[in-house]
Amino acid sequence: MQLDHTLYGSFELAILIKVLLATFAGGIIGLERERHGRPAGLRTHLLVCAGSCLMMLVSEAFFLKYGNLPGTGVVRLDPGRVAAQIITGIGFLGAGVIIKDGFTVRGLTTAACLWMVSGIGMAFGMGMINIGVIGTTIALFSLITLKKMEPLIKRDRYLHLNITASSVKDIYPQLETIFTDCNLRVSSLETDWSLTDSSVVYRLVITRQKSRIGRDLSRKIAQIEGVSRIHFK
Repeated sequence: MQLDHTLYGSFELAILIKVLLATFAGGIIGLERERHGRPAGLRTHLLVCAGSCLMMLVSEAFFLKYGNLPGTGVVRLDPGRVAAQIITGIGFLGAGVIIKDGFTVRGLTTAACLWMVSGIGMAFGMGMINIGVIGTTIALFSLITLKKMEPLIKRDRYLHLNITASSVKDIYPQLETIFTDCNLRVSSLETDWSLTDSSVVYRLVITRQKSRIGRDLSRKIAQIEGVSRIHFK
């Protein structure tokens, strides 16, 4: 379905329908993000979608108003320029909701969601109702249905393990034995030797675990002589 520039002969009615559809689409997608406590929720997604729609309407209005000017004149119009700037602007907005906490990165889905609702708003702004509805359906399917399917997907688990021990006796061979017995693999290892207090800190990233094993693994490591501190996440 392609919504034309006019609806029943009215520009205002066509514009109103486009903006309302974009507002509704952005609102229902933002509501899902709001329910999960994300930094960009209902209002942010609603405004992004409706704002993108308005910008496309303004771009369309420029073309309708000045599109009949000759190409040899001073004024030259490129209707696609506004759309390109919308995408760039939403990229900066999406970067603002991405949070990096140590090895964990949060907000990527919300940033992609903002980018998606911007595209949905642009589709409604151009009168492409079918494309806007399809985009809204895909976004909701991704956020709601695929979210429930995530526990069924087998994925690698990473355990970040910090071990502080005495450097008088090297305990790493004993650590390797424990990891081998538990069928674990060390994917990253950093060692920090202190020459002042005869201590060593091992920073490891462990993979191949099928479940959360931080506590059980810490109990086994704590039995090694010389270990004074264990931290995992």
